[in-house]
Amino acid sequence: MSRRFAPAWLAGLAVAGLAQATLAAITTESLLDDMVNLERLTRLPEPAYATRQFSSYDRASKSFSDYQGWFANGDCGHYLRVEKKDGRDEHVMMDADGPGAIVRIWSANPAGTLRIYLDGGETPVLEAAMTDLLGGKVPGLPVPIAGERSKGWNLYFPIPYARHCKVTSDKGGFYYHVNYRTYASGTQVETFKREDLQRLSSKIEDIARRLASPRAGSEPPAERVKTPFDVELAPNAEAVLFEQEGAKAICGFLVHLSAEDLERAARGIVVKMTFDREKGDEKSKKPRPPEVEAPLGDFFGTAPGLIPYASFPLGITEPAEGKPQDLWCHWYMPFARNAKITVTNLSGQPARVSGAVSVVPYNWDDRSLHFHAKWRIERDVPTRPFSDWQHLQANGAGRFVGGHLHIINNVRAWWGEGDEKIYVDGETFPSHLGTGTEDYYGYAWCSPERFVHAYHNQPRCQGPGNYGHTSVNRFHILDDIPFTRSFRFDVENWHWDERARTTRAAISYWYARPGSTDFFGPIIASDVKLTVVPEFQVTRVKGAIEGEQMAVLSKTGQTHSQNMAPFGEGWSGEEHLWWTDNQVGNRLVLGFEVKEAGRKRVLARLTRAPDYGIVQISVNGQKAGEPIDLYHSRVVGTEELDLGAFDLKAGQNTLTLEMIGTNEKSTGQRYMAGLDYILVK
Repeated sequence: MSRRFAPAWLAGLAVAGLAQATLAAITTESLLDDMVNLERLTRLPEPAYATRQFSSYDRASKSFSDYQGWFANGDCGHYLRVEKKDGRDEHVMMDADGPGAIVRIWSANPAGTLRIYLDGGETPVLEAAMTDLLGGKVPGLPVPIAGERSKGWNLYFPIPYARHCKVTSDKGGFYYHVNYRTYASGTQVETFKREDLQRLSSKIEDIARRLASPRAGSEPPAERVKTPFDVELAPNAEAVLFEQEGAKAICGFLVHLSAEDLERAARGIVVKMTFDREKGDEKSKKPRPPEVEAPLGDFFGTAPGLIPYASFPLGITEPAEGKPQDLWCHWYMPFARNAKITVTNLSGQPARVSGAVSVVPYNWDDRSLHFHAKWRIERDVPTRPFSDWQHLQANGAGRFVGGHLHIINNVRAWWGEGDEKIYVDGETFPSHLGTGTEDYYGYAWCSPERFVHAYHNQPRCQGPGNYGHTSVNRFHILDDIPFTRSFRFDVENWHWDERARTTRAAISYWYARPGSTDFFGPIIASDVKLTVVPEFQVTRVKGAIEGEQMAVLSKTGQTHSQNMAPFGEGWSGEEHLWWTDNQVGNRLVLGFEVKEAGRKRVLARLTRAPDYGIVQISVNGQKAGEPIDLYHSRVVGTEELDLGAFDLKAGQNTLTLEMIGTNEKSTGQRYMAGLDYILVK
């Protein structure tokens, strides 16, 4: 977001400003501790801060009243401004007054040298190739604190500043997010220095180790007290797993689930948690809704079924012969007087739920927060008109700490072009406005590749492409989002295929003061009925020589096999040969086999896209017609193009693509191309 939004939301912190001077200073070291401290999330932040985001979102998005602009999708290459410095252009991604701290940087296609300037300094405190900085290759910023996963590049390293922060790159044309905290005026913050990486190297290595093994890295304290449970659940039965009095905090929730159909049981058994209820409250005419209500499997951050993965607060272990999978939760859940956990079996089959709840003593005070986790589902959501689908609406004071999204997509095309929109304390324009659903979850380019990380995961993508079940999550640990009055989280329902319909199910995790409210209703049996998704059959054009299977004889630039299923139907085999990292004059020479020599006609189907160039095709060195402009506002296939008749020889022949220019409307890399297939007749 641009700096012009700062005064309105900073005003909410001004009252707290005078008190901040008496607190310990915020330092790189203290923020590193925040990366692995789940217990701190159970209280309102002290010192107070707001978390916001700069991004490359399409600047046409200004008001919900402008439908076209609000759902504009040109989210690449937008910056606050471009500055001249030492003879180079610097594209300004972030420009914010302090005191504050960067808490996350993401990109789908990092480019150039990233520079971070603090407190008005002319020399950057960090300066490195953006791919190195976000890819875990800069000394002192190792994997998994930084790294590329499923084509998304993330840096989770805190960079505090006392007065001001500016982030730039000397190249443009990329997608980005920069998430940051701003503290109340008067908060003491020690500005990051490059030598902190060496000075704190032991701590950084320990943080990296804990993030790499998140279950062990977030293990609750040894002095916890465990209470086991083991219940048999008939269909429609309810059972109490845990009930305790006193001021304590749940710090561990371990579950083993047994049923004939585990996938149905994981969705159909609903877990509820209540905290600090008065006697008789459950029997009142309008009992308070539970703080937690979700399908058991979804509560643990993935769906459908028990899909193995491990994050910092939640995870599911791999299945093992003769041993049930561990479903484990390390969120802290404090209570002042009492807590109760129940399960209700809506799965239509008998099931067994066993495990243990761990608690530790907890000093409840006027900053303490109850843990909340709630789930909602909407089936067969149409893709047109575009809409904002709500994950969470809550009132009160607290912190947002993450969520999981389960999508059922009835086509192969990409379902997640929509941006996240996060409104804090009644904002009329979101202080988080992103660049795509997968970007929010930390990956990119609608990649179906499974990945796991302490803070964000894609445990499942059924495929091909983005067809069927997809499960993604993100946990805001360092980048949690405090709120004082209200919190709203929407994600655009923005699908490439206007004919598609999706089922969207999401759970949100947040902390809130007692008495807070939310927009969720109770879960009923029809909500948890599983949708059966059949396997998809891949089709190919008869006789096609697939571009991704052709021999690359020589090239300038790079070639990749790219899955095209996310962009809709029509690509033979659902893939094409993707030619990237180009400039004018680059050539790609491919070999294709012909059984018998003779004069034959060659047909081709290529791909058009917003960041593609103009190519000249040749067959065996002979130009095949006029240059082909591959620019289009969307990713689409060309019609089957007749390249002409050529004298082909038995054995290997050549097809050459030469990059000769680009359309003035092309964006991003601008000189890419894609070849689906050729046909020889």
